Formats: sequence, structure tokens, C-alpha cells
Amino acid sequence: MKFKNILSNIILSVLFLSVISCDKDFLGITPEDKITSSNFPQNEADIQLLLSGVYNELREGRNIWDQIMFGFGMLDGATPNSYNWGNTNVTKIGNGSLSSGDNGFLTFRWTKCYALIFKANYLLEAIEAVELNEDSKSSIIGEAHFLRGLAYSILAETYGGVPIIESTISTEESKKLSRASIQDTWDFVISDYDIAIDKLKVDAPEVGRATKGAALGMKMRSYLYQNKFEMVLKVIDEIDALNKYALFPSYDGLFKKENENNQEVLFDVQYISGENSQGSMHDQYSGIGTGSFTRGSRYVPTQDLIDAYEMIDGSDIDPDNPYTGRDPRMEITCVVPGAYFLGYRFPNYIYPGGAYNHPGCQLKQFSARKYQIEPESELPPPGQSDLNYIVMRYADVILSKAEAIIETDGNIDEAINLINRIRTERDDVKITSLPLGLSQEEAREKLRHERRIEFAFEGLYWSDIKRWNIGKDIYPYEVRNYDGGIIETKFPGGYLEYYNLLPIPDSEISLNNNLVQNPGW
Repeated sequence: MKFKNILSNIILSVLFLSVISCDKDFLGITPEDKITSSNFPQNEADIQLLLSGVYNELREGRNIWDQIMFGFGMLDGATPNSYNWGNTNVTKIGNGSLSSGDNGFLTFRWTKCYALIFKANYLLEAIEAVELNEDSKSSIIGEAHFLRGLAYSILAETYGGVPIIESTISTEESKKLSRASIQDTWDFVISDYDIAIDKLKVDAPEVGRATKGAALGMKMRSYLYQNKFEMVLKVIDEIDALNKYALFPSYDGLFKKENENNQEVLFDVQYISGENSQGSMHDQYSGIGTGSFTRGSRYVPTQDLIDAYEMIDGSDIDPDNPYTGRDPRMEITCVVPGAYFLGYRFPNYIYPGGAYNHPGCQLKQFSARKYQIEPESELPPPGQSDLNYIVMRYADVILSKAEAIIETDGNIDEAINLINRIRTERDDVKITSLPLGLSQEEAREKLRHERRIEFAFEGLYWSDIKRWNIGKDIYPYEVRNYDGGIIETKFPGGYLEYYNLLPIPDSEISLNNNLVQNPGW
């Protein structure tokens, strides 16, 4: 059974605010019918409720414009992979028009991460006041450190160095904090993951909770995002020593509800269908839906992404039949002309003849598919998708190992064999293997291409572009519709290095003058 809190974000927020705002000695009376710091937490059930509250911050809640913590496919709109409908922060990140005064994603990611950090800190303090068996206590402490490390890793990768808070603090104290260096922030992330790795077991007490493998996987990613490839290899050895993870046989099946929590998943965000922010808006962002305002792609594949999918046999694309014989991941990830989707076939994928993207989306010839629920009869009500979102899967471990081998001047043929596992080992993805004997530069190009294709619409390409420092090579990029007309030019003036970090929100700096803005913003 999925580990999911049935309480809404609102109830959990009230719970935490009630706990921290009570005066223990107010009139010398402790009310027995209210939650206060003197009567909560009292037992393991209370601690489990607090832990549920920390996990709950991983879900995006009811804000349909900002999938905050991980970005999901929306963050591909900040890359040449897709075009995002609307004037959202993610659109602005991707086209170079973002400013430090923008709200939405820019502000919510900051505040959401710190909400998680606050709840994790509170839990770590509260657990010391409750008598628990040693195994349960160790697991909960490990999970709190894992989740706090996860929040800080997102902050570091997004904004650079940020204030590090290790205990609960008052509002006034929060207004006096200064930013740590980016290296100190990453070091804190690693230290949290190390505690989690030490305390967590290979298998979780309940499906959906963090495990040793989850902590190792996110530690691996943290080193990858710092380009510390020797450490990436060491952590991967620890992951493989668990003898737990493998590629799932079906790429398509990876993103189906019936296959959740399979052997490829190291960590995912758990959802259940329901009206109290327990479900996801993801199916409303991905897929063509019904063409209504409430359902239809907000992010849409670009021609550049479609062109990146190879022919299965390695031949050139046939201009007369451009969508046949392609890497199967293309039609698993995207809807293209002639595709079957939601039980219907769309022979002419130009709105309104087929591409029922959001009505405001100008890019009509393609649509997103990954993470969409099919057939149409099984579509949940808006905002109630119970399909989990995968944060870390074993394919990332394999490709991270290949990249680390390439970047540490290791055995290039070994790296290519790892990439070929992604291209050939699944039942539904079998494309021509890459040849051995490539140079380091050739292998690097192949690795980066494979990551782009394998993780399209999973929100990772934005981070890859930044850490590879290739923005200057791929921008400006013109997004064109089916008749060749330009819809948008991403970074029309070219990509500057300072774009690799987002600005600290002006709203945060206005509250704390010690927060120094990132250069360039």
C-alpha cells in the first residue's frame, strides 16, 4: 500500500502552526482538547503524522501552474525540448525573460523547500521527546535527513548557496540569516544524505518511504550536479552492492499506474486520487486530453526534440514518412501525426483536427504523452491523478556511471556498453547499438544525447544543460509551428553563464537584507 497522508496540506499546515505558536505556560493551563507543544507529540502515531507532513511537501498541491519541487515535464519548457503555454515562470526561464521580481515557480520553489526544511527540523527535535523502538526511530531520523537533504539539493541546484537552517527558528531569526557558499550548501546536502544512508534500510517500512537506495541515488545525483565524477562512481558501487535495482522491461510500462514502485524506481513521489491535494495535476499538463481548458498539454514537444529521436536501424529519417521506424521512446513520450492516443487515431495532427493541446498553446502539431493516463475512460477528475512521479530511477544510475567513466578518462568502451543497455535491454526499446572504439568527445556527445532522449519530459534536461554549460551552444532557439512560423525565440540574445542560477526572489530579499542577490540578476 502506498505511504500517503490522507490529510490535506491545509490541515498539516495548521497542525504545525498550532504546535510552534503555543505558549507552554499561558495562564498555567494546558487545554486537553487542542494540539499544543505540551501535549503533542506524545507517541509514535504522532511522530508518524509529523513524518507524513514532511513527505507531503513533495507534492505540488493545488497550484496548477507550478509543479514546484521537481518541475516534472514542465521544466523541459525551460529547454529546447518543449514549448510551454502561457506566461509562466518556467516559460520565462526558458526564453530568457525571467526577472527576480517574478513570482510563481521562482518564489514557490524557494518557500516550498524551506517549508519542508522547517518540518524536517521540527520532526528531528520532536522525536527526542517520544519513546520509540530503536528501529523505528532510526528510520524516521534517516527519512527526515533524507528529505531535508533533498530540499537543500534542489535549492543549491536552483539558486546556489542558500541559508542553512539546522533547527527550528523564529520568524525574526529567519530575517537575519545569510547565504552559505554553494560548496558549503552542497556539503550540507551530502552530510544529510550520509546520515540517511547510515540509518535507512534497503527496504522501507512502507512502500513509498525513503530507503538506503533512495539516499544513495540522490547523493549520486548531488555529486553529478557538482561534476564530481570520481565520487559518482564510488556511490554507484554502493548502489549496485545493494543488488536491488534493474531496468524495468518496458519503457512504456514505467509510467503506468499498474507498475508503480517497480525494480527501476529508487525514489518517487506518491499520489492517491482525492480532492484534498493528494492527487497530481500531472495528467493535465501532459497529453492532449479532451482539448478543454482544464485538460490539455501545457508543455508540448518541439520539432527539435522530435528530430533528436533516431531511426531504429540507424538510417536517415525518411522525409516522406518522418514518424515511422523511429526510436520507440518517441511515441511513448510524445504524440505525433498518425499516433494513437486515448483510444483514438489522429491522422492530421494540426489543431483542431487532432492536437488538443491547451487552447492557448500555439504549437499544435505535437503533444506530450509521458505520464498521461490512458484510455480516456480512466482519466481521473482534474487534479486527482494517482500516478506517482519518479524522482530517481536506475536508468539514471546507469547513464551517470557511463558519464562519470567518460569524464574521468576511463574505459570508453565500458561507458558505451552501459549506454547500449539503455538502447537494447528493454522489451519495447531496441535500437541500433552504438559502436565501440569512440573517442572521448564522441562518447560524451552520445551520452548527452541519450540522457536527453531517455529522460525527456522528466525535468532533468534543464539541469543537464546548466551543468554541461552548453546553453551558449544551443541558444538562441526558434520554436516553430507546423507551417514554419516562429512562435517564440528562446534566449534571442544568446545564453549567458549567469542564467545557470536563478535569482533569489525579490520578495525574500525584501524581508532579509543579508540575502545577497546572485550575480547578473
